Amino acid sequence: MSSVFRAGSQLSSGSVSFVTRRTALTIAVATAFGAAALALAAGLAIGMHWPTHGGSGDQAANRVEHDYAIDQLGKLNASVAQIEPRIARLTMQVGALHDFEARLNTPRPAPRAPATSAMPATPGAASEPDTSATDSEGEGGPSLPPRRCADVMPQPAGHADAGRTRQQLDCIAATLSALEQQTADHAIAYAAFPGRMPADGARFGSPFGNRTDPFTHRLSFHPGIDLVAKTGTPILAAAGGRVIFAGEKSGYGNAVEIDHGNGLVTRYGHASRIVVHVGELVLPRQYVADVGSTGRSTGPHLHFEVLVNGAPVDPAAYLALFAPMPHG
Repeated sequence: MSSVFRAGSQLSSGSVSFVTRRTALTIAVATAFGAAALALAAGLAIGMHWPTHGGSGDQAANRVEHDYAIDQLGKLNASVAQIEPRIARLTMQVGALHDFEARLNTPRPAPRAPATSAMPATPGAASEPDTSATDSEGEGGPSLPPRRCADVMPQPAGHADAGRTRQQLDCIAATLSALEQQTADHAIAYAAFPGRMPADGARFGSPFGNRTDPFTHRLSFHPGIDLVAKTGTPILAAAGGRVIFAGEKSGYGNAVEIDHGNGLVTRYGHASRIVVHVGELVLPRQYVADVGSTGRSTGPHLHFEVLVNGAPVDPAAYLALFAPMPHG
């Protein structure tokens, strides 16, 4: 079985990567057919070996063999029934990750990006995987290509053995577990990527970068983007993470800050109401506050920031990756 994952893109955090291959979908489908074929072959073989005739002295032995065969076939079918939904879930996850990888690798202009703005690293630039040391247990060994379960534990020609079929199904299940773990690791990174629109129906207001300050009317730096919406509009987490600040902040009024890992933090300012607390874990697009006009604000809107290692970057580049793809 070929490798499912490859090194993907790095964004301004310098450590966020998403890796999938289109072959993962083919692998999942092939695995499903392989599991079904193994169980079917075992069932056919068991059926062929059931005796259709026999003397009275052999009937008891035949009945025992028949019951054993039925039991084995039932167990094989149960194994296939457990594998099939796992394949379906894996296919969906790989499909979502592949779609996001395509977005990373497709150059797209960030909306409302002023010429003077400091832009993060271009999404989609290929890079090598991070090989820095981690806290995981030591692993190693020769690098060999993966093998199909049917090759690792082949069936004898012209004969399907229930025990060997069980071994092949176990091999498929173990392979699926490895793929699920690898996919889960990247799904977590995907969930922690702050690119989801934090206020549905909002329109873009003041952009990131230098602007004329609405109060002093002098040139000043705006460290985020303003999303204009009515008071009370739900503010949604742009990604999953942990709330590290929830309260009043100078200049921001009522604000929420969420740590997404990899040095990424999002900030949501001018809220009329906050509904989360420090230390709380939130999911992508979870309701965290209401749009308002608290703090240094001229009207109801959401001030949205993305910080990388403490430095503000243009959130528009992140939101563009989750924006609907243009048609035509």
